[in-house]
Amino acid sequence: MSRKCELTGKGPTTGNLVSHSNIKTRTRWLPNLQRKKYTVAELGQTMTVRLSTHAIKTIDKQGGFSRALLLSKENFLSERLLHLKKQLEKALRK
Repeated sequence: MSRKCELTGKGPTTGNLVSHSNIKTRTRWLPNLQRKKYTVAELGQTMTVRLSTHAIKTIDKQGGFSRALLLSKENFLSERLLHLKKQLEKALRK
C-alpha cells in the first residue's frame, strides 16, 4: 500500500537534514495518514479511506465527504475515489 493520500494525492517528500556543522544527510518525510470511515448517503454505502490530516480538515470544512469528493480535482484522486466520484455524479444527475 502506498503512502499517499487518496483524496489530495499528498505523498512523501525528500530533502536534507542539516547539522550545526553543515553536514547534509538525505531524509524522507511521510505524510500523516489516517484511516477514516465515511458514509456516502447518496449511494447508501460506507467507505474506509486513507487520508492525510489536511484532507480530513478539508472534508470537515467543505461539509462532508460527498461534497469534498465532488469538488476535488480528478488528477489527485485514487482509482477507487475516481470511480466513486463518477457514481456519485451519475446518482445526483437523476
